[in-house]
Amino acid sequence: MKSAPEVPTMAAAVGQQLSEEQIIDSVRLCFQNLITLQGEHKNVLEGLESTLVAVKDVEGGNHVIEEKAKCVKSQKAQLDIAVQDAQFLVELKKYIDTLEAEKVKLRAQVKRLLQENTWLREELALTQQKLQSSEQNVAQLESDKQQLEFMNQLKKYDLGENAEGGPNASDAGSIKSAADTANDLGFPDDSEDSALLSASGTGQMAASHGGGYEIPPRLRTLHNLVIQYASQGRYEVAVPLCKQALEDLEKNSGHNHPDVATMLNILALVYRDQNKYKEAAHLLNDALEIRKATLGPHHPAVAATLNNLAVLYGKRGKYKEAEPLCKEALEIREKVYGKDHPDVAKQLNNLALLCQNQNKFDEVEKFYKRALQIYEGKFGPDDANVTKTKNHLASAYLKQGKYKEAEVLYKEILTRAHERETGSSTRK
Repeated sequence: MKSAPEVPTMAAAVGQQLSEEQIIDSVRLCFQNLITLQGEHKNVLEGLESTLVAVKDVEGGNHVIEEKAKCVKSQKAQLDIAVQDAQFLVELKKYIDTLEAEKVKLRAQVKRLLQENTWLREELALTQQKLQSSEQNVAQLESDKQQLEFMNQLKKYDLGENAEGGPNASDAGSIKSAADTANDLGFPDDSEDSALLSASGTGQMAASHGGGYEIPPRLRTLHNLVIQYASQGRYEVAVPLCKQALEDLEKNSGHNHPDVATMLNILALVYRDQNKYKEAAHLLNDALEIRKATLGPHHPAVAATLNNLAVLYGKRGKYKEAEPLCKEALEIREKVYGKDHPDVAKQLNNLALLCQNQNKFDEVEKFYKRALQIYEGKFGPDDANVTKTKNHLASAYLKQGKYKEAEVLYKEILTRAHERETGSSTRK
């Protein structure tokens, strides 16, 4: 039997550092040598099997040949495994090369997109300049129009015409100041079940009670975009987007501006979703200071930030620190909206949950019952908030061992659900 060809091993590379290409070439050479060895072992095995058939009738001769055949078979099986492993490494290299090619292709696409984005930004800036110039031209034309109408009136008087030919009501009505068409934007509530920003009636009331300040539409649009990225788990896009917007706001308006506080809130909530509680708390405290300084200590935006901070502390298990923040937010909302407003009930629910985690069950029952009374008075007994609050109160009863009170509430919930589903009352 021929001696096996020398197969290069990694042991031969001791003391020297091989490049990637040298390693791949060594693997390929090993693969070829293994195939050669596999073929030689196959030929040897076939020869031994033929010899074994020929000496089958000779006593004692076939035993040695059988041992050799068995040994060759064992070596051939090991070579088969080695060939498969080497082939896997070669295929893996091909796959890695394909991935690298895709990576280069994606980098080229990203570079192209960045160039296109730069071009679009330049085009947008140019378009904005043209728009500003056009608005100035329109204002100038409007002024010229008014002057011409005035001169026309003087001309009519000079010709002895009546003043009845003056401007009519529609002409006078066409000269008016531009109205603000942006929707009122609510401040971040950010309990566990609330949206970050909304254009609900609560937001409009917050604007009316907040000294006229409203969150700009551009921040609402940015928030929607950030939420879309965050919901997809694309925080690597959402966070830089928030930071860039925050940098632009601070550059244009200064750090102590309500818009900066709003942006800090948005970024803090993205960090909170990533469980980066320390960073989120720092941003919320900064936003709280700005809003108190610029909007006043009793503004709804201050209450929203206090509530955000309380929720954050609650997530970290700091219930004692969270409770006074939640109570302060409750006092502000009671003062701004009145004691029977749904936002007050929502704050009561949050406060009850914090007290429940501290086993302050007397306060828990008081807060849940008051929230329940507000929801039932505003929306009726079939509202989802009523059901949710009853469920929370029943859970608090169970933790205290008040099973009868919990049973009554659960029966009310089930009865209402059955009535809504069947359309008929089960009560007499």
